[in-house]
Amino acid sequence: MFSRSDLPPVLAHALREAEVLLAEQETRLQDISFANHAKVLGAFQEERVTTYHLHGTTGYGLDDSGREVLDRVFARILGTEKALVRGQFVSGTHAIASALFGVLRPGDHVLSVTGNPYDTLEEVIGLRGNGQGSLKDFGVSYSSVPLDHKGNIQYELIKENMTAETRLVLVQRSRGYSWRNSVAITQIEDLIQFVKAHFPQVLVFVDNCYGELVEKREPGNVGADLMAGSLIKNLGGSLAPSGGYVAGKSELVELAAQRLTAPGIGSEVGSTLEWQRLFYQGSFFSPLTVLESLKGAVFAAAFWQTLGFEVNPTPEMLRTDLIQAIKLGSRERMLAFCEGLQQGSPIDAHVRPIPASMPGYEDEVIMAGGTFIQGSTSEFSADGPLREPYIVYQQGGISHTYVKLGNILAALRLWELGLIS
Repeated sequence: MFSRSDLPPVLAHALREAEVLLAEQETRLQDISFANHAKVLGAFQEERVTTYHLHGTTGYGLDDSGREVLDRVFARILGTEKALVRGQFVSGTHAIASALFGVLRPGDHVLSVTGNPYDTLEEVIGLRGNGQGSLKDFGVSYSSVPLDHKGNIQYELIKENMTAETRLVLVQRSRGYSWRNSVAITQIEDLIQFVKAHFPQVLVFVDNCYGELVEKREPGNVGADLMAGSLIKNLGGSLAPSGGYVAGKSELVELAAQRLTAPGIGSEVGSTLEWQRLFYQGSFFSPLTVLESLKGAVFAAAFWQTLGFEVNPTPEMLRTDLIQAIKLGSRERMLAFCEGLQQGSPIDAHVRPIPASMPGYEDEVIMAGGTFIQGSTSEFSADGPLREPYIVYQQGGISHTYVKLGNILAALRLWELGLIS
């Protein structure tokens, strides 16, 4: 690979500066992580998890006590009445779609208060594509209100866009593929209080992907009606091989379960196969892997900022998700970044990532990161759509040192091509 003494002076300087800036943030990150470690440990102990619960089931998965206890562990971690944790969810988008289709009915209206959602949800809603059974296809209407230029929720615009048919307010906690701030728990808390005071019949749904255990509180702790996320992100602790979750009020979670399986079946079935222990173990490790990811994100922000690139969030900003955005400014830099970062992967380090079309995305997407679990952003990866202004979105990191190595290799690739001076 390389040693520090081998680095070009410009990269060696950026490395030193980034390590200093990371050290300044570590006490705050450790404090949040300590609270979340205690919360997760407490959830396991309060639900009296035993070795019996770690073994999976086959077929219908009837009377699977391990599955039922894991649901309750997640509900405690997320601050909700009920949770539905299933390997049958193929992605976070699938979990979110199940929740939305579960609680919405023809004639209902959805209002997104954080702008349009992440690319893969656009076809679920019906913003693009040819229908394919989208919410729009089922008679559910949609509108959105952007955040203001400072990342604040615009309450006056929310009032203007509420209708008698509005059934659900959608909050995307993470930035997704957008150059905006993520939404903090305090903002979600204020929004929920506003909605319940002025529109008590309206549900508040949070897309919680990338946000779990980044702060001390979860959306459930501040009154969110429903939320969903993926297990190959934060709460899977890099061990969960697949899956997702829905959590919130009991009756709403059960409606999502009826959509995942079938009416009348709901949450009572679903075999857990060989992944049961991995779900438990991954969630137990997740406060640690989230901490390492956050440390890696702070380092990356400081490193690329020192090299002269615009980053969001900046190193000193409070974080509410794992994503670090780096504005590279050209297609050539974005391809080089992903080539270099791929060389820091344990799997397929020799492979060159190339842009390609992917289901659910409008633009070509480039993805870097050879992970043990395909697409596991909790391990360490970077990706983004090939469109102006060519922003790469980095996330995850089992160890922040691996994140550091990956970023150095990405910068080396840009330097070799004359794209960093």
